[in-house]
Formats: sequence, structure tokens, C-alpha cells
Amino acid sequence: MFRTLAIPVLFAAAAAAANEREIRQALEGKLGGAKVEAVQASPVPGIFEVRVAGRDGPQILYTDAQGAHVFDGNLYDLRAGRNLTEERLRKLTAIPFGSLPLELAVKVQRGNGRRVLAVFSDPYCPACQQFERTLIEVGDITIYYFMYPVIRPELADHSRAVWCAPDRAKAWLDLALRGRPTPLAPGCEAPIERIVELGRSLRIGSTPTLILATGERIRGGPPAAQLRSLLDEAAKEAARSKK
Repeated sequence: MFRTLAIPVLFAAAAAAANEREIRQALEGKLGGAKVEAVQASPVPGIFEVRVAGRDGPQILYTDAQGAHVFDGNLYDLRAGRNLTEERLRKLTAIPFGSLPLELAVKVQRGNGRRVLAVFSDPYCPACQQFERTLIEVGDITIYYFMYPVIRPELADHSRAVWCAPDRAKAWLDLALRGRPTPLAPGCEAPIERIVELGRSLRIGSTPTLILATGERIRGGPPAAQLRSLLDEAAKEAARSKK
């Protein structure tokens, strides 16, 4: 019985390996110098996921079994209402939350703070400003802000002033949410350059970039209801992984 079951498994593995080789041969050299890191079957029969090394981290393409046709976009499971490409990228670009140097972050807590979130944010990024308004709607959360002034680097002193303010949380919200910078204290020393280096080392290419308790990263700011769901699920998964 075991031998009978093993035969189709071996054939499937051999076929998958053959497809991977054929796809690699077809695509290598045709992606503008991008390197194919991995090839695997997607949830859709006959369609393969191709992971490519991009400037800002992994990217996902899809192809047929011969690598003859390639498309770049999101793969959705409409019955479950899931963006499979987005979920996959979150896993591929995950950063262990415990590895983040939280001592470099501005901490803002609301309610009991049971949900945790790290955010790389530029106070002069319109999407970040919009996301700040979204975060007001989410209670019981602890947010670790990594000030990442890459859009208006000439205004980085506004982020330095936040760090040197007596109440960093208030100074950050005054700047990022209300557009009111805090005066820069004389002799202020802030780790802004270290944070920018950290963001670049993690390939943070856009703001806001969110990091959940599971380490999964999200580019952009989701609506409040979706964010609550993501935070709650991440908290449960992180708790399960510690058991």
C-alpha cells in the first residue's frame, strides 16, 4: 500500500522539478536582470508562482508551466475574499518583531495596548497622515513609530525635535496628525540617521510600512476595520507560536 501511494507522489515531485527547471530556463535573462529566487506551484492548477528579487524586496510573478506567458498582478481567491499574492508577500518579507530595535521608536499607547504594531512613517507622507486618522479609530493598541523622513529629508529636524520633546508621543501626533512641528531643542541628539539606515537595511521602500506582531509587513495603511482584524489575528498567531 505504501509503495502504491508513493508512486504518484514521486511522479508529482519529478514533474514539479521539471517545471521549475523549464520555467527558470525560459525566464532567466528576460526579466531585466532580476534574479529568479524560487519557483513553486500556485493554488491555481497549471499556474506557477515565480519569486523574483526586486530592489525593494521579493516580488511575485505568475506563469504557465512552460514559462511562455507571464503576468504581474494579484491572485485572488474570490470565494474566500482573500488576496493570495498579498498574503504570500507578507510571509516572504516578514521581519521578526522581536528583532526590531524598539528603543529607537516613539511609543504611543491607547487603552490597554494589547494589540501591537510597528510603523515606519514619514510625517510629510500624505498616506501616512491619512493613516494617522485611521489609527485614531483603533483602540487598545501600542504603536511603535520609526520616524523615517525620506520624503522630505530637508525637514528631518522636525522628527529630531519629536525625539527630544518631553512627551514624544504628543509631539509625534502633533506633527504627523495635526501638522504642528515641535521646536527643536538646543543640542538635540536623535537617532534619525540610524532609523533611516535600519529602514534601508530592511528594504522599507514606501511609507507607511506596517509590521504586525507576527513580523508580517504591510505596505500602506488599511482601513480601520481591516486593521483591527489583522492585528487581532496577528496577536493570536504570535501567541500560538510562543506555546
